[in-house]
Amino acid sequence: MHSAQAGILQVVPQAGRYLLFSMADGTRLAPALQRLSELADGATMVVGLGASAVAALGASVPGLREFAALSGPQQRILSAPGALWCWLRGTDQGDLVLQARGIERALAGALRLEQVIDAFRHGCGPNGHGRDLTGYEDGTENPQGEAATAAALVQHGGPGIEGSSFVAVQQWLHDLDAFDAMAPAEQDASIGRRRADNEELADAPPSAHVQRTAQESFEPEAFVLRRSMPWAMATRAGLVFVAFGKSFDAFEAQLRRMVGLEDGITDALFRFSQPLNTAYFWCPPMRGGHLDLRQLGL
Repeated sequence: MHSAQAGILQVVPQAGRYLLFSMADGTRLAPALQRLSELADGATMVVGLGASAVAALGASVPGLREFAALSGPQQRILSAPGALWCWLRGTDQGDLVLQARGIERALAGALRLEQVIDAFRHGCGPNGHGRDLTGYEDGTENPQGEAATAAALVQHGGPGIEGSSFVAVQQWLHDLDAFDAMAPAEQDASIGRRRADNEELADAPPSAHVQRTAQESFEPEAFVLRRSMPWAMATRAGLVFVAFGKSFDAFEAQLRRMVGLEDGITDALFRFSQPLNTAYFWCPPMRGGHLDLRQLGL
């Protein structure tokens, strides 16, 4: 689907920078987004708009909403909504720093930069995907080819909607000391795969992350396209979990099962990692090499 932001379907880059903006002055938002549209190519910069930004324009996007905090028997997932999200993609972190400065200038007055997360690709797993900092390959179960397009992109809705995507973004903080204290077999059982060869464990416990999130086990099937990247700052580190979908439904189905709302079983991942925040965004399609903002009246 040529109208999609290309970075959604492309592999994770060597370097990434995530920018999260809040609203500053809604009356100045329209020209700011038009300036951003000229900068965004969809490949080196993937852009998502939050529900608050869309509402400030007096517009609507079917299916876009804020993430609602979720509580399970032992786990609570907090919501931290944002007005606009940018994922900068490249090979040189310095280039991304300079690119981010240009974006901040373009949005000045309308949107306020609240958070910056620098991320990176780590290692290479048996299937060619990068690894999480725990050493496990990330994205093994990603759909491929046409299946990826079907999972990640809206394929109906007409001009301004078709080719768009909904993205869920979570910053996870790992307790690597707690993870390192676990025996290797216990680590594998928590994930549900052997770290050495990425093979799924036949006897994985029901709390294993693979068991909690097996996309084909849901009704309907809950496929998303993961484009996550590790992050680190001083002694803190973790994963920026990014899941693109044709709606938020598949992500929410997986998260509800992870926190135990289906059967009371909590995902073993929470033993050594916690999501700090969760936010939803709508990634508009492209038109003529720039963001297609017709759905927003721009």
